[in-house]
Amino acid sequence: MATITLKNINKSFDNIHLVINKFDLEINDGEFMVLVGPSGCGKSTLLRMIAGLEIPTTGEIWISDTLVNPVPPKDRNIAMVFQNYALYPHMSVFDNLAFGLKLRKVPKSEIVKRVHKAADILEIKDLLDRKPKQLSGGQSQRVALGRAIVRDPKVFLFDEPLSNLDAKLRVHMRAEIKKLHRQLGTTMIYVTHDQVEAMTIGDRIVILNDGVIQQVGTPLEVYQNPANRFVASFIGSPPMNFLEGKIENGSLLAEKVSINLSEAKNIHKLEGENVIFGIRPENIHLTEDGLELPVVINEPLGNETFLHLQAGQQILIARIPALESIQLGDRVRVSFDLSKACFFSSKTEDRLFFT
Repeated sequence: MATITLKNINKSFDNIHLVINKFDLEINDGEFMVLVGPSGCGKSTLLRMIAGLEIPTTGEIWISDTLVNPVPPKDRNIAMVFQNYALYPHMSVFDNLAFGLKLRKVPKSEIVKRVHKAADILEIKDLLDRKPKQLSGGQSQRVALGRAIVRDPKVFLFDEPLSNLDAKLRVHMRAEIKKLHRQLGTTMIYVTHDQVEAMTIGDRIVILNDGVIQQVGTPLEVYQNPANRFVASFIGSPPMNFLEGKIENGSLLAEKVSINLSEAKNIHKLEGENVIFGIRPENIHLTEDGLELPVVINEPLGNETFLHLQAGQQILIARIPALESIQLGDRVRVSFDLSKACFFSSKTEDRLFFT
């Protein structure tokens, strides 16, 4: 196992635009770290730099106490699992798992031992004689994972490994990868653009945007205490609701909407400020005497319903228990759990702390 330390990493492909900008991160020994963000934010570039497939423009990458910038990929003792399984079609599953070990001239008895150990862990022992064309997507992904496991690396790198699978199989494989981490205890770094995947699989999450770290924390920390509007909007499904307005006399005055915030702790400290009010869907509740809003979309999901409510020019989504009686066009009254509300600067979109 190993720690990973990235110090002031910058990466540019044209010496003009920075794909990664002043990136600093410490990944603990045995930790499962997830890099998440929109497409093009630099996640895969970071992973490739750790693997040695890309060279940082500036900065240092340490694996435990070794500076690995000058170390070639083959000598970093890292295993990488890609989005494309890249299995050799003419080889059996056993030979696919064993191929890398054969190249390293590992003794045959050791190869057999490692392959069968990986097959046991991933429950693919009955597939060892099959060819890749005989495998399902989930089985192929397990073989790709097994090919990494047999190397017994210090660090596992995953580059969106589940994106080619259907939704049901992705959920299953997320659980399998989490289980694998518990079994092996190896440091793992996982790249995804799917925030649900990040929330369910990682010990900690790094949220990236335009090559810059927006926030690092546990899934619960970044969900409950987002550092800025971007994090609040990116983490959570549905995302946080936002209303822009001005605080006057303890109320948020937004376009065609006024929300009484007098119960929010120390709200007087924001008096006269232009802010962005943020509230999670589950913190909007149906009441008999709250703010009245029309229902423009009703999304029943079985055990719960998402109500899309028109608030001026904005849409607020409320997550409520399943209620068949509410229809499109109905007007409902809602209240907000202000103890869970967030306030962001209208200028910088950073979180405002005023307790």
